Amino acid sequence: MDSVTTTPPPRRPRRDATENREALLAAARAVLNRDPAASLEAIAAEAGLSRRSIYGHFSNRDDLLLELVTSGSRRVASALETVSHPDPLTRLALIASHLWIEVESVRVMAVVALRGPLVSHTVGALGSVRREVREAIRAGQANGTMRPDIPVDRLARLVEATALSVLEESTEHAIDAGEGQRLVMLMTLGAVGLGWRESQEFIAETPELIWSGE
Repeated sequence: MDSVTTTPPPRRPRRDATENREALLAAARAVLNRDPAASLEAIAAEAGLSRRSIYGHFSNRDDLLLELVTSGSRRVASALETVSHPDPLTRLALIASHLWIEVESVRVMAVVALRGPLVSHTVGALGSVRREVREAIRAGQANGTMRPDIPVDRLARLVEATALSVLEESTEHAIDAGEGQRLVMLMTLGAVGLGWRESQEFIAETPELIWSGE
């Protein structure tokens, strides 16, 4: 009878190694959001691990930052996949609102991701969100609810810059979660052509845009 050779299944990561990696990432999000220049020692201490243990998962600080930025951007993009609305103005405001909700707790890290040396990775991971912004603007220009005097791609970049300016403001001067969400929607709507009173009324009259506080 011929012997049968079986290939053993690939080894799964040890549970403690996987947990340590997740602990390091969680610690890095918390520590770097308080201090973007924090050391690996500070991150390891927050995770309850030694500095040496970091190198079992990340080759250096930049490698750790890259993982944080890439995974965070993908998480945001995934969370916005279900954002949709037939009215382009509401859809654009919802995108702004949900983006704020996703990054509000890690504002400093979000600014680092969008302004720092890893911005190309962030932009790549957020490609689907940027396409949705352009599509909403294109539809808004077509139905006359958004300003038509600026090309779609340029207006989309201005909308992105406007939203980022609110995020940066919130890292320099205290803004609570609900106010930040309101501001990012107001500024986004203003960028595409609404006046400030019109923007306020639009948000107040659109139930989907009311801050839930959750």
